[in-house]
Amino acid sequence: QKTHLKSICLQYQLYLLLNSHLSCLLKNEMGLIIFFLCAYVPKTAAGHCKWAEVLKDLEQIKTSKDIDVYLYTANTDEDVKCQGPVMRCFFLETEVILQECLIKNCSKRQDVWNIWKNGNASLENNKSKSATSAKCKECEEYEEKSFPEFIQSFVKVIQKECK
Repeated sequence: QKTHLKSICLQYQLYLLLNSHLSCLLKNEMGLIIFFLCAYVPKTAAGHCKWAEVLKDLEQIKTSKDIDVYLYTANTDEDVKCQGPVMRCFFLETEVILQECLIKNCSKRQDVWNIWKNGNASLENNKSKSATSAKCKECEEYEEKSFPEFIQSFVKVIQKECK
């Protein structure tokens, strides 16, 4: 969401520039080049990995000593067709971490909340795009692993998604 906000700010600045100088810009060759570059820049900013913020927050919580749970941990080498269900599984388990943090009042509660909130917002946006294959596992079918192992796998899956 922070990336989206930066993109909007950039678009607004470009809008102000173009609005005040549009007629001058379109009268010469350099103006046309600037116009087309400005139209292209927001698209490249939006192409940034949507999971980048989640990845930053995962880095923040991975060393937390006050989160002691075992979580269903999807395999990092699942079939590409199962990537949507795998991501959903990780974010479902993040809700378990969030509940644990609320109960124990853990120091990383805000970071966990950010992961859950940003991840679920991204998953909601992609719900219609991802079709679940019949051979994809349910979250509960995966092995339960310790919190550090879960975070390590979660980071690998997101890095794979961002390539």
